[in-house]
Amino acid sequence: MNEYVIFTDSSSDLPVELAEELGIKTIQLDVRVGDGPSRPNNQVDIKEFYSDLRNGKMAQTSAAPIEAFKNAFTPTLEEGKDILYLGFSSALSSTYNWGKVAAEELSEAYTERKLITVDTLAASMGQGLLIWYAAKKKAEGATIEEVSAFIEENKLHLCHWFTVDDLFFLKRGGRVSATTAVVGTMLSIKPVLHVDDEGRLINVSKARGRKGSIVAMANKMKETAIDPENQTVFISHGDCIEDVETLKEIIKREMNVKEFIVSPVGPVIGSHSGPGTLALFFLGTKR
Repeated sequence: MNEYVIFTDSSSDLPVELAEELGIKTIQLDVRVGDGPSRPNNQVDIKEFYSDLRNGKMAQTSAAPIEAFKNAFTPTLEEGKDILYLGFSSALSSTYNWGKVAAEELSEAYTERKLITVDTLAASMGQGLLIWYAAKKKAEGATIEEVSAFIEENKLHLCHWFTVDDLFFLKRGGRVSATTAVVGTMLSIKPVLHVDDEGRLINVSKARGRKGSIVAMANKMKETAIDPENQTVFISHGDCIEDVETLKEIIKREMNVKEFIVSPVGPVIGSHSGPGTLALFFLGTKR
C-alpha cells in the first residue's frame, strides 16, 4: 500500500494541535476584517476577531485559488505519496471545486500518484469530525480508497446542529430576512439550524431565548444520535465557552456522552455566523 496524506482546508476548524497529531495538512483560506489586509485564517487572532465583530467590523472570506492547492499538494506528490482531500461543502463555497480541479490537473503530471477528492457536504467541525474519522481509519491501516469510501458512505450521517446569538450576521448572508432579524432580536428568538443532505445551511426551527436553543440542539441529538455514549462529540463556538459547558452538561446527563472535542469557530465560518455561534456535531441516523 502506497503512503498517502489527508488534506483539508481551514473551514474544518480542527484545533491546530489535533490536526498535527493526526497528520492532517490544512490549506488556509483568507479572511479580511474591516479595512485590514487579507490574511490566512491561521494568522487571525480568534479573540481579537470576535471582539472586532462585536464592535461592528465586518469580515470577508475568499476561497483558496487553484494555485494554493497546487502549491500545497505538489511537495507531497514529489515525495511519492498519494493525496486524499476532504473539502468544505460545495454548496457553501467554491473551495472544494477549486481543490478538485487542482487535483485533476496535477493527476496529468503525476500519473503514478492517486489524488482523490471528497466533497464532505459539511462545514466547521462537522467537516472536522469527518476528517477525524478518516484519520482514525488511516491509522488502523485502511487504504486511501477504503478511507474515501468510508467518508462517502457516512457523510450523510454527520449531523450539524447550531444556533447563533446575533441574527444580523445570518441576515447579511441572506439566511434570514431583515424582518426576521429585527423581530427575532426584539423577542429574543433564536434560530436552530442544520446542514442538510446537499450541504446547504437550513433554518429548521426557532426557540425562545438562548437556553431554549441550546436545549433544542441537545434534543435533536437525542432524536437521531447513534450509540451516543460511545461517540466522541465535537462542539464549536464563537467565543461563548460558557454556553459550550451548558450544552455539554445536558448531553452528559441525558445521553451519557463522555468524550468531547471543543474548538472555536474559525474566522472563515465565524465571518458568516458571528459571535455567540454554538454548534454541535455527531453521527446520527440521518442529518
